[in-house]
Amino acid sequence: MILKPVGLFTGFSLMAMTLSSSVQAAETAMVQEILDGNQLYIDSQQAKVNQKATEPEQVSTGDSRGQLLFNSGASGRLNRFSRMQLGSSCYQLTQGQILVSGKQDGCTRSARLSVRGTNYVLQVSDDGATEVSVLEGEVEYRSVEPQSQADQSPRRDQAQDQQSFSDEPVIIRSGESLRVTPDGMISALRKLTAGDYSSIFAGPLFEGFQTEIAALPSLQSYVRSQFPSVRIPSIPTIVPSSTPRIPGGGFFRF
Repeated sequence: MILKPVGLFTGFSLMAMTLSSSVQAAETAMVQEILDGNQLYIDSQQAKVNQKATEPEQVSTGDSRGQLLFNSGASGRLNRFSRMQLGSSCYQLTQGQILVSGKQDGCTRSARLSVRGTNYVLQVSDDGATEVSVLEGEVEYRSVEPQSQADQSPRRDQAQDQQSFSDEPVIIRSGESLRVTPDGMISALRKLTAGDYSSIFAGPLFEGFQTEIAALPSLQSYVRSQFPSVRIPSIPTIVPSSTPRIPGGGFFRF
């Protein structure tokens, strides 16, 4: 059977378009919400709601907080004074704290986090220490050789490059927190308490946000089953008035 040139060209074109779409989908994040002022930046330029960041751009906050929507469908909430860089295989948090809700892998300079539909908090301290708290779901934490100072971007082939330097991964499950020292040594794997959840829910990663995170139902279900006394924040809803009023206390009639 001989393929017609036009059909063959069309087939290759469709394949190229599909590959291009999948690449782009893994490389962008849209700003959904900015709190506490306007100090959220994309590559040092002040960002606005609905603006997109694209690999290898950097998203950072000053004295503000923000929520992003990754093209994977996951949500990401950045705390104040945080910095992350977008990559095609993961985002890389280099400073501060992020809450991720949904299927979105993450990286630091010395680790890779692979998730399975999860709500987790990743924090990188100024000294390079890392803490991963899995609120619900499961995260695979794998130590890797830090990238050179000349190239700190989470490149497409980073996952393949890192595998050869990895030790055995650590699985962090629902309700567990892993702490890692700046030199990559695991210092503690502990259980989260009801007090830990209450502090997180009352803290800057939840307080004041009006946009729901992607995997909130899963988080709510887990917390209610394990810590029934813990209050889970809900997104405020605006209830319209039932009957419009006119000056003088009367009502419109229809």
